[in-house]
Amino acid sequence: MCSNCSIQVNPQDTEAFAGTLLGILNNGATAMMLSIGHRTGLFDAMFRAGPSTSDSLAQVANLNERYVREWLGAMTVAEIVHFDPQSGLYSLPNEHAMMLAGSAPESTPIANTMQWISVLGQVESKVVDCFKNGGGVPYDAYDRFHDVMAEESDGTTLAGFDQGLFELIDGFEQHLIDGIRVLDIGCGKGHAMIELARRYPNSNFVGVDFSEEAIRDARVTASAESLTNVEFEIRDVSQLTYKAEFDLVTAFDAIHDQRDPATVLGNIREALTDEGTFLMQDIAGSSHVEKNIGRPIAPLIYTISCMHCMTVSLEQGGLGLGAAWGEELAMNMLSDAGFDSVRTHQLPHDIMNTYYIAC
Repeated sequence: MCSNCSIQVNPQDTEAFAGTLLGILNNGATAMMLSIGHRTGLFDAMFRAGPSTSDSLAQVANLNERYVREWLGAMTVAEIVHFDPQSGLYSLPNEHAMMLAGSAPESTPIANTMQWISVLGQVESKVVDCFKNGGGVPYDAYDRFHDVMAEESDGTTLAGFDQGLFELIDGFEQHLIDGIRVLDIGCGKGHAMIELARRYPNSNFVGVDFSEEAIRDARVTASAESLTNVEFEIRDVSQLTYKAEFDLVTAFDAIHDQRDPATVLGNIREALTDEGTFLMQDIAGSSHVEKNIGRPIAPLIYTISCMHCMTVSLEQGGLGLGAAWGEELAMNMLSDAGFDSVRTHQLPHDIMNTYYIAC
């Protein structure tokens, strides 16, 4: 390479990009502190306690004061928490609490999503190795994945039950009230099916997932609530053999993770009755990368895809579809699976997903 060669650069553009990179670094660090604030309950403690010293907040939250003080420092310089140097009191503005504290009235917490930075970061070296050698990272390499995914689903899927989700299917809630059979693909810890089983005791629900850990937790939760109209099975959804058994099949952010998504979609079509409906919630966006530029959470989606969704599929020798497969490809694959009618919808509470109604 020529050591005397030079490149032309615009100093102003270089300086601006340096500022962008510093912002990314600070935002990444802040995301980790937001995750800790969520996991330790500090945001809820601040909302309950009001303006507090680090010592009094630590007592309210039952945490170590020295760690709380350093965390408050990070939150203060990130302008998430306000600090009054005269009184020595820290406070969480109500406007911020609505996004960070689940106990705040009419809150829409987003702090739980910050946990993905740490969850995915723990497998960075494994993913780097995959860049060099191919292959993928197995599900069991991700500590706390199912815990965080369940929280994420609570904020999108479960919240959708009260945000018009079933109104997307004409008259469908009445069918649930009267009694139908429902199958959930990739159910994880089963929060969605358990909630529906509570609400619609005349209907029967089945959740399937290949994670023994997730199914165990789902069964424990259902048993603790004495729910007799929901069951959970450890199954590879690419090998389902149901034939015209279910009136509704759901897949909440699950299809793009699959080893063989085309086969899974075909199995879902086979599992539905003639009048049955498939409700698929999956990542919003285009199959064409240039159309995703400027989307609010597009960098997060591609990162989660690379660090989890794509790689866990590749680890199984699968397609590696990834979270950013996009609506165009999703529509084509649903058609190929035998669905004659597919409609897409957005729900205002959920900027991350598109809802597909297929029959």
